[in-house]
This record gives sequence, structure tokens and C-alpha cells, in this order.
Amino acid sequence: MQVSVEKTSELSRKMTVSVPESVVQEKMATRFKSLAREVKVDGFRPGKVPAHIVKKLYGDRVRGEIAGDLIQSTYYEALQNQALKPAGQPYIDSVDESEGFKYTAIFEVYPEIPLEGLDQLEVVRSLSSVEEADVDTMIEKLRTQKLTWTLVDRSAQEKDRITINFSGIADEENFTNGKVENYSVEIGANQMIPGFEENLIGLQAGASKNFTTTFPEEYGNTKLAGKTAEFEVDVVKVEEPTLPEINEEFIKSYGLEEGTMESFRADVKTNMERELANALQARLKNSVMDALYEKIQISLPSPLINEEAENLMKPYIETAKRQKLSLEDLQLPRDVFEAQAKRRVALGLILGEVIQKNAITLDDNKVRSTVEDMAKSYESPEEVVNWYYSDKSRLNDVQQMVLENQTVEWLVAQAKVSEETLPFSEVMEKHQR
Repeated sequence: MQVSVEKTSELSRKMTVSVPESVVQEKMATRFKSLAREVKVDGFRPGKVPAHIVKKLYGDRVRGEIAGDLIQSTYYEALQNQALKPAGQPYIDSVDESEGFKYTAIFEVYPEIPLEGLDQLEVVRSLSSVEEADVDTMIEKLRTQKLTWTLVDRSAQEKDRITINFSGIADEENFTNGKVENYSVEIGANQMIPGFEENLIGLQAGASKNFTTTFPEEYGNTKLAGKTAEFEVDVVKVEEPTLPEINEEFIKSYGLEEGTMESFRADVKTNMERELANALQARLKNSVMDALYEKIQISLPSPLINEEAENLMKPYIETAKRQKLSLEDLQLPRDVFEAQAKRRVALGLILGEVIQKNAITLDDNKVRSTVEDMAKSYESPEEVVNWYYSDKSRLNDVQQMVLENQTVEWLVAQAKVSEETLPFSEVMEKHQR
């Protein structure tokens, strides 16, 4: 086997592989012998078909099969001989059988990744703490999550829940598939298009109203984006929110058998501190990634970018299928995903190089503590821990996350780190976006 490699661009390679005709003929002869024992030809007993007849009948097919086998076997051998690491599948071109067997494989390789200047990375570490006022705010949110709705005999107002039947028409076409029945709207929650909820204020059960409003220009359904619509609304009922008292029963509903305000506040604060620690770690990690992406510029293989862009688009494609929409209707330009894909591919390659060059190894104790920490927010933490450790693929996800976090810690130790102090609410608001 002879191999030659041509560098057609920084990452593109054109590899030509030649196999002597003698090798091809030897493999074909072996295949013909095998076929001669199996094929049935009129006038000959099974297994007694002469070789020249088998060759005449099946020569082209056998040579094609041999060609495929040779590509499979010699391609990877040639890569090893040339110390090449392809990124993605090759394009096989110019199969030549005039003298032996020769083909050309066109592919891209992984880039060289320089790691100089890691000690010059500028990273920001955010600091924060959970204050008593933050605990008060969180307890109010928990109350809101358990609010109940009480039927009222009055006009709807801000924060009420109003149940309606409605239909909508735009460009003389009904876009609600007739009338939507018993649809609940919390006034002021901005779950409907601008102007819709405001038109419900002042309506009582049994009332009807017609009004017009306009869909936003950036509305997800392009058929309605920017269009003025006429709505017809019939009110079924109006309800007002009632927040629960923070009493023993309320506290016990969160699994605290003591039922005291002291134990409740302590438990809420502990959970908030755990969430804050995760959010601060995520901010630090993002700061490291931003600095790394800016500092280390590398060329990226197209196949890796395309694959990552496809992965990023999958959830949106599934959403479009469920809503019976096309990607054009969802207005998802590929270049948006491509920019994100390039960043993810680049950081994946850079982190992989950092791990390899600096021999960063997975800490099994950190994996265990991470799983246990994740399990703390569940009713039966031990069952959650067992759930992770009973499946290699589930545990592998955690292991990858921990190894990445260890690498971030290593990079922070090399970097120039500055600190900023932020309120709890700001840290969590940005973390939840």
C-alpha cells in the first residue's frame, strides 16, 4: 500500500491510497472460491461451477465488494501511518482501477491548539451571600406558588384569573380553529400578546367583548407576526388569588415535621445557599470560558461545527414538528446556531487539550459529592444517588461535568483573578436566564 497526502488548506487534507493489483486479485480469488461453493448455475452440480464461469458471472460485483472492503481497511491504516486525526467522515473521490486499486479521501483534520498565555487569562470571580431579606423574598415566592383561586362576583382586575371562550380573526381568516373554550388567563402575567389582557380588565362573568390588537413583529408564527387581529371574548368566570398563611400546616407541606418558622427559614436559607454556590460556580466558569475563547484562536473543522449546529437545532425542530410548523415559520437562521456551535466546538477542543497536556484526571470523590449534592433537593436522596450509579451513561454525564469543573479550577489557578461582590438577587436572576 502506498499513501500520499496533500495539504489543500490549513485543515483540509487530500490523501491518495494505492493498493497493488496483486492484492486485489488475491482477495478476488478467495471470494470466487467461496462463491463457487454457494452459487447455482444451470448445467452444473452445486459446488462444481468452474472458476472462470463464476468470474464471468460475478466479476464486477466481486470487484466492487473488494473495493469497498479495501477502502474500509486501508483508510484507517493509512491514517495511522500518516499520523492523521480526521474530524468527521471522509469524502471518497477518484476511485481508479486501471492499475491496481487507487482512491482519494478528502477530509479535515483537528487543529493544532496552542496553550501559551494561560497565565494571562483575566477572570472575574463573583462573591455573594444570602441575607435575611433574601430569605423573606424567597418565602413570599413559596407562598405565591401555593396560592389558591377564589370565585368572585365582580369585574376582573389586575392579578385576577379570568376564564374565557374566545376566537380570533386576522386577514379575514380564523386562526384559533373556531373558538377556544375555557381558557384561563392571569391578568398582568403577560402570557398573551400585548393589549389582550388589558382588554379583559373590567369584564364580569357572562360579559362579552370584541376588540382588536396587533401581534408583535417578532411573533413566532410568521403568518400572524405584525398582523392586526380581531378577538371575540365571552367571560366564563373571574377568580381572585388568595395567598396561604405561613402556619404549621404550610411549613410541614415542605417536609419539615417540626413545623416551626425557625426551622423553615433555616431550611429555605440552606437551599438558597446551595443554589447560590452553583450559580457563582457557573458565573466563574462562564468568565473562564469567555477569557479562554478570546485568548486562544484556532481554526475549526467544518464537520464538527455542522454536527454541533444540528444538535443545537434539534429541540427547535422537534417543537416545530409538534406545532406543525416549518423551520421557516419559526424563523431560525442557521448562522445564529453556527456562532454558538463554533464557540462550543472551540472550547471543547481547547479544554480537551488542557486536560491532556496537564494530565488532569477525574476525581471520583468529587463525582460522589456532586451526585450527593444534586440528590439533596429530592425526597429520597439515597435513591437518587443509586439511580445515577446504577447507569453508566447517567454517571458519565456527571463525570464529564466534574472533569470540566476540575479543569476550570486548574485554569483559575493560573489566571489573573479579580473579584466583585453582587447581591443574591442579581446573581440568581442572571443564572436563571
